[in-house]
Amino acid sequence: MENDKRHEAGLRVMEELFPEEVRSGMKGLKNVSPDLWDMAVSFGFGDLYSRETLSLTQRELITLTTLITQGAFDQLKVHLQAALKVGLSKEQIIELIIHCTGYVGFPKAIQAMGIAGEIFKENE
Repeated sequence: MENDKRHEAGLRVMEELFPEEVRSGMKGLKNVSPDLWDMAVSFGFGDLYSRETLSLTQRELITLTTLITQGAFDQLKVHLQAALKVGLSKEQIIELIIHCTGYVGFPKAIQAMGIAGEIFKENE
């Protein structure tokens, strides 16, 4: 796929996943490093998220799990919002975090659950 098409596909996926205020905040990266911004949009969302075999819901399950595993809690916040937007339920997210406890340990799981609680409260 040509880079312009990849970038456009990435922007479309981002619109499906994230509210405008989140996308605007993410664009701050563009001011610091236009190259990294283009890679994130074109590769991360254009190439990876735009593939057809997995749904956005399935991709968000994978993304939440990997972010918890890495301890990438700032990114976890926006992807929890995206997960709710694409149809994951509060109960499914809670179960995902509980399941991660066995693989990542209690500290990361507890921190992830605290962040999830904040996001759930904001979305009530």
